[in-house]
Order: sequence, then C-alpha cells, then structure tokens
Amino acid sequence: MQPAPAKALDSAELERLGAATFQIVHDLKNQLNGLKLYATFLRKRLDREDQPQDQRETLAKLITGLDRAASDLTALVRLARPLELRKQPRVDIKRIAENVIADAADHETGGLPKVIIAHEFADESFLGEFDPAVLAEAIKTITNELRAVSAKNPGQLLMTLRRDESNQAVIELRGGRFHNRNASLSTDSGTIRTQLATKMFQAHGGDMVCDHDMIRVTLPLSNK
Repeated sequence: MQPAPAKALDSAELERLGAATFQIVHDLKNQLNGLKLYATFLRKRLDREDQPQDQRETLAKLITGLDRAASDLTALVRLARPLELRKQPRVDIKRIAENVIADAADHETGGLPKVIIAHEFADESFLGEFDPAVLAEAIKTITNELRAVSAKNPGQLLMTLRRDESNQAVIELRGGRFHNRNASLSTDSGTIRTQLATKMFQAHGGDMVCDHDMIRVTLPLSNK
C-alpha cells in the first residue's frame, strides 16, 4: 500500500503556523531573559562573597550563552519579516566601517573580547544611498561573527575597503586562521545572524558571499 502524498500547506495553515512559531519564539526569549536575570544575580552574589574564580567564570559563560541564544531568536524573527529601510543620501561606508572597528577595540560584545582589527581602506570616498543604522548593524554582525571564530582560532583580523571594476564598494574580511573554519559562516546555511546580515546587504542592492578565506560584501555607490 502506497503512503498517501503529503498535503501541501495552504496560505491559512502557513499563517497559523507562522503565528504559532512567532509566539513560541517570543515566549522562549522571555524565558531566556528570566534565566539571565537569575544568573546575573548569582554572579553578583559570588563576586560579593569572593567565591572561587572557576564558579564565576562558569556563570559568566552561562550568561554569554543566554545572550547569544536570545540574540538568535531576535534575529530569527527579523529574518522572517520585511526590512524597513530609512535610506539617506551620501552615507559614508568608510566612516561606518571605521566606527565598527573602533567599537571592537573599545568594547566587549556579547561575550566576545575586545579585538584590534587591522584595516586597509582606499583613500577615496565611498558614498551611497543607505540606511546608516541597518548598514552599520550588518557590518558589525559579520565582524562579530569573525570575532567569535577568532576566539577559537586566534589570528589577526583584517578588513579592506576598495572599489571594483563595476564601481561598487567591496568590503573584505580576512583572518589568519579562518581557512580552517567550518560552514558556520556560510550565507545560506550558516548562523541566523549571518543570514540576517546578508538580507540587510541585499536590501541595499548589495550582496555577501563567503569562501574558505574571507567574507566579501559588495555595495552600490552613488554616481554623484
């Protein structure tokens, strides 16, 4: 006896499934935030009572994991929704990239350590019509993904910015030992945050690709 063919979901069923999934994600995020509050309370208590360093480090790692899980859930919701861009003329890609590099050197991000990112930027303007906040988030996201890989495979991070033959801006991110990384940075099967960053670049008329040695982002520039 042949099994009955699977029934394709109609639009109403898909809508109900989407609504249920969104509610589950929302509830999970609330639970994670609650767990983070308890873990933070315990960490402060351990600090006050001068408890062993390994216990405090364990709690710090737990909080970092909860932060990353909550970030994944937020990115998942945003990935499923259309992006709302507030584009502005003459947004400077170089300035945004410089700010991302400075922030990585000055602040820890989501449990990631401070890191010095070497950079080689062409001495020219890189102006385009972009949403500066969304573009900055996308560049910061891929930089943080490389920082996460770098924490396990130490090596120098390098960001370059140039124009290609099509007069597009090209951002490339490389690292000394990233040739050993797995598919976690793939734009199609990688992390939710990487996929969200790709969506952000594509919404600006650009794109992002990853290979074994680098992440490459292309973005259109203004003619004026």
